[in-house]
Amino acid sequence: MLNVFTLANGRLFQEEIESLEALAQFKPIWVDLEAPSPEERRWVKQHFGLSIPEDAMDEDIEESARFFEEDNGELHIRSDFLIDDDEDPRAVRVAFILNEHNDSLKSQGVLFSIHDEDVPVFRLLRMRARRMPGLIENAKDVLLMLFDADAEYCADTLENIYDDLETVSRQVLDGNVTDNKAGEVLAAIARHEDMSGRIRRNVMDTRRAVSFMMRSRMLSAEQFEDARQILRDLDSLDSHTAFLFDKINFLMDATVGFININQNKIIKIFSVASVSLLPPTLVASSYGMNFAFMPELQWQYGYPLALALMVLSAAVPMVYFRKRGWLK
Repeated sequence: MLNVFTLANGRLFQEEIESLEALAQFKPIWVDLEAPSPEERRWVKQHFGLSIPEDAMDEDIEESARFFEEDNGELHIRSDFLIDDDEDPRAVRVAFILNEHNDSLKSQGVLFSIHDEDVPVFRLLRMRARRMPGLIENAKDVLLMLFDADAEYCADTLENIYDDLETVSRQVLDGNVTDNKAGEVLAAIARHEDMSGRIRRNVMDTRRAVSFMMRSRMLSAEQFEDARQILRDLDSLDSHTAFLFDKINFLMDATVGFININQNKIIKIFSVASVSLLPPTLVASSYGMNFAFMPELQWQYGYPLALALMVLSAAVPMVYFRKRGWLK
């Protein structure tokens, strides 16, 4: 899918392109390619003179090669954007190419973005740009606002984790944690821990990308200040992710503690049962010895007395255990 974005009256407007002729009708500041087909890549090359690298969205590219500037002035940035999906949380690699001096368009610059699937941050920026006139003035503003929206998306995701962990905390701290509930709690904690780790990695990646833009001296004074504000927002997320990791570890330890308590209760039952059955076993063993004559056979009350002794010998320890509270 090929979309171009143009500015009109300070607002960002989106147009979906289905032919090379349609592409020639616009002077965009942002060209977004979502899972581009070979034909759409050819349109971009013919109209803008831009060859999209084949490894633009590779996941195994070296970290040192994710931010660089070509000799012709093209700025290349490869950054990851978070997708908070309950079933499959993941990060999507996006390749940005910023061409500040495009002779074919005679414009201030064009930002090209290439990615394999739709990114929530992109939708958030499009919604903002339509509702807030003057938010974006050029291609560099688009790139900065994408990173700003990414920081806000991470913050919103952290808030959702806070809310979910509050629910998990109530389930753990009510004191009635069964094995089934403990399994559900551990699964939820594992999901939140994984998402917190992804957020922390995404924040680090966004920080590196914004820092690269600041070092490249491509930003105006106002844009440079915006970039510094984005970095401050990203720094504020570090303390939240650290707190969440601590809270997750506490809930994990508490849940595992309740699991151990449940297991100890089961072991206690077997321990009490084994101790209480020792005296009856002793009585039965005594009556089963090879005497010269069998007391049970010589005395008519032999068997009832043996059974009574066995019951009494089992009841005395149980009464003692009950008084000590070991049967609760």
